[in-house]
This record gives sequence, structure tokens and C-alpha cells, in this order.
Amino acid sequence: MLNRYRWARAGDINAFFGLMLDNLAGLVLTVSMLATAFGFPANFTVRYMIPGTALGVVVGDVLFTWMAFRLARRSGRDDVTAMPLGLDTPSTIGMVLFVVGPAFVEATKGGANSEQAARLAWQIGICSIVFSGLIKLLSALGSDWIRRVVPRAGLLGSLAAIALVLISFLPLLDIFQIPIVGLASLAVILTTLVARVSLPLKIPGALGALLVGGGFYYLLKGCGWIAIEPASLPTTGALFPREWLEVFSFDWIKAIPLAAKYLPIVVPFALATVVGGIDCTESAAAVGDEFRTGRIIAVEGFATLVAGFCGGVIQTTPYIGHPAYKAMGGRAAYTLATALFIGSAGICGYFGYLYALIPQAALLPILIFVGLEITAQSFHATPTKHYAAVALACVPALASLVMIFADQVLAQSGKTFDQLAGPLPQQLQTMRILSGGFIITSLLWAAGLAALIDRRLSLSAVYFGLCGLFSLFGVIHSPLPGNPLILPWQPLSLPPGSAGQTPLMLGLGYLTMAALLCGWDCLRPASERAATPTPASAISAPPDSPPEKQRE
Repeated sequence: MLNRYRWARAGDINAFFGLMLDNLAGLVLTVSMLATAFGFPANFTVRYMIPGTALGVVVGDVLFTWMAFRLARRSGRDDVTAMPLGLDTPSTIGMVLFVVGPAFVEATKGGANSEQAARLAWQIGICSIVFSGLIKLLSALGSDWIRRVVPRAGLLGSLAAIALVLISFLPLLDIFQIPIVGLASLAVILTTLVARVSLPLKIPGALGALLVGGGFYYLLKGCGWIAIEPASLPTTGALFPREWLEVFSFDWIKAIPLAAKYLPIVVPFALATVVGGIDCTESAAAVGDEFRTGRIIAVEGFATLVAGFCGGVIQTTPYIGHPAYKAMGGRAAYTLATALFIGSAGICGYFGYLYALIPQAALLPILIFVGLEITAQSFHATPTKHYAAVALACVPALASLVMIFADQVLAQSGKTFDQLAGPLPQQLQTMRILSGGFIITSLLWAAGLAALIDRRLSLSAVYFGLCGLFSLFGVIHSPLPGNPLILPWQPLSLPPGSAGQTPLMLGLGYLTMAALLCGWDCLRPASERAATPTPASAISAPPDSPPEKQRE
């Protein structure tokens, strides 16, 4: 029996505030990191970069809303939750620290004033995002096949790595800068969204956290007890910015040769979001919403292209919080409402006022919930015997976390690894290698271990052999700052003591591992190989998921 799709429910209110604040946090992160790390003019970011970035979110979330309606109609289910879309946090950090920020600094060193340098960096960022969108559209062709053949532990393990190590941890830094504000807001989030205890008057938990945290902030500020001010931004004339419309003169095309040198950095981030999109589709399937992976990646790529062509410098991606928003009771109204709010904030310009008024300590606790919910769901949807594989997937993300701060310290101090004393240069270089392409590393490590647990040694050898191949070209384990792609024969300048960590040595190490596993498998008795169990890694959907013909 076909049930009428109840696309707007009370839970959409909570889900809207969750997704909207998540996206708002991404926009705030872009502006604040550029301003604090590189001295990039914040007003330029808001008037030139934010509108196009917001339009990418609009297009992606509207298309995902439409896909939820189609899936509900074909499956006959009334509880379909739309896939959430927003700004990709890891690549936001990567674009700021390794593309837009350095391009701005290089232009200022070349004699350009702040305005000229910011415009050139903006144009380079546009070229980078357009190229990312093209990569995603091409990748959409093979994404369904990847989801079919990679074990669920691999897909969800890399998802848990991002959620637990980055999305749940990094916001704590801002939360603990103003503990009274941040912890009060976090208490509301954990109580309402994790423990499922309702606030009085049925106030949505995400909104309640913002109100409580913001209230404490301005109370403490009024008493003179807060030393840290919220992010400041000139808001005079901020409404209805028109500067971003310069993008349609297409002068940014002239910056393509300058942007080319950043492509080795841009490509891994684009591929990482493709893997993340596949992970997200698997995560949604684990809670009953079977979307077509290729279409999810295609929408992601198209939305990124729209962002780039409209002047955005941050790529969009399906958010890994689908189970969290479904747990809130969201259907399809929350993604549509998020598209309208974020789009109007960027285009109408009132994002500048939000950026100046909302303390980050009150805004970011929602990310803690999203990270925790995704991590819990990743374990819940993975066979128990594969838990070790999910845990292993988190290790490369820990290295990435370390390098986020190490790179910032080195950039501000003007030092390189070679100038550090003792064993620290080699230790940090090892950390950099582990962090390079960590999402893909997490996926392959977890998939390889899951295959081993299933006693499929030759299949495990394939995954670790792929690690070796990718290592040769810097797709994973790139030894250079920014984790760019490299060539195996490319001469590299590495810190002393890291001669054994070249791409060639890493590739040979993985290939040795793969050869050992293949040889081991061949030496096993035929009866033992025949008794190898069918993997419980959910290459197909769980039993209670919609059948294949219902996929959208």
C-alpha cells in the first residue's frame, strides 16, 4: 500500500537547526581561519566568496529534497529522510591552509596590496573548486560499483574516523575557550539530542543550545567576565553584496595557470569527498534510506560546480550526519529550509551580522552530536566481528588531527622540519605521511582488515596492494606539506632520517605485505580455503532495507 509521504514533520525543526548551524559553522570557519591565519580581509570573504559558496549548498540541498520525494514515492514509505548536504569540513581546512591562504600570502609578497591579493586568491580558489566539481561528476560513474565491492567496515570505518576525530574533537577547542558558554550549550545538545530529553515548551534542542549558550555569553560579557570577543566583522553596508557578481565576467579563467600548481592538493580533497559521499550513502542505507550512490555523487559534483561558477571557494559534500538527522525525526523539509536559510544568508548578506553576533562556543556543540551519532551508527551498522576494522580506520585520522596544528605552528614560526631539534623532525614527517589522504587510507585499511577477519587473505592483499599503488603517487601518504600528488621518480626534499619513508619504499612495503598474504593464502589447505565464510561486510543492504528496485 502506498503511504502518503509525510515530508514535513515536527522533527524537521530540530533537524533544520542542526543542519543549518552545521553549515553556518562551516561558513564561519572559512572566514575566521582566513582572517586569523593569513590576515585575509574578512569583509572580502563575506562579499565575494560566501554568496557563491552558499548557492552551492542551495542547489545541493534542493536536489536532495527532490530525491527524497522520489524515493518515498517509489518505495511507498512515509519516513524517508533526505540526504543532508553542506560544506566539507576537512577540505574547508585544506582549501584555507594550502590554497587560498598561501595564494594570498604569495601575492602580497609579490607586491600586491591586500585587495589585489585577495582577488587573485579568490580567482585561484574558484578554479580549484570548478576542477573539483568536474572530478566528482566523472567519479559518479563508478561510485555504485565501489559501494558494492567495498566492505561496510571500510566505508563506515572511514566515516567514523572523520566523525570522531575531526568533527567531534575540533569544536571542543572553541567550546573550551569560553567554558561556561560552550559547556552550557553542549549540555543542552547532549541532553536533548543524545539522551532524548525534551526541553520545556518543546523547544528544538539545537535552537535551545544556541539560545542558552548565547544568553550566557552576553550575560558574562555584560558583567565584563569574558576576555574573548566573538569574531568581529564590519557590517556597514553588508546587506545585498554585489561584489561576487564579478565572477560572471569570467576573469578568473586567466588564473587557471596559477591555480594549476595547487591541483595536486585539490585533487586528493575532491577524491576524499567522493569517498565520503559513498560512505554517506552506505550510512543512509544502514538506517533504511537506499539512495543511488552515483546520483548522490553527481549531485555533489553539480553543486560544487555551481558554487565554483558563482564564486565559491569551498566544495559541497553529502553530510555524514544522515543517521543523526533521521534520529531527530527529520524528513525532507529540513534540507529545503536549510537551502533557503543558507542561500538567503549568503546572497542577502545577513551572514555578516550572524558571523559578528553568534559566539562560536554556542554554535559548535551541534557538531559534537553529529560526530557522536555517526560514530555510534558506524559501529551499529557494522558486523560485531568487524569492530576492530572500524577502530583501525580512526588511526590515520589521528595523524591528520596532529598535522592540522603542526602545520599552523610551523607556518607562523617560519620554520621547516629541518630546523627542529632531536627526533621531532622525523616524528612529524611520519605523522604527515600517515595523515596524507587519510580518508582513503582509512577505507582501505578497514576493508583489508575486514577481509582478513573473514579469512579472505587474497582479497585483503588486493586492498593493501592498492595502498601500495596509491602511495607511489601520493594519493595516500604524500610526504609533502599539503599532501599533494607526486610522481614516484620525483626528487623530494625530506627531513633527515626519513630516507626509508619515500613513496617508493612505502609502496614496496605495502606490496610486500600483499605478497605475504597471497602466499599465505596459497599455502593454506584447500579444505580451509573452501570453508572461508561469506563476508558479513554488508556488500548488500541489511535485511530490513528496501529492495534494490526501490533504490533512488
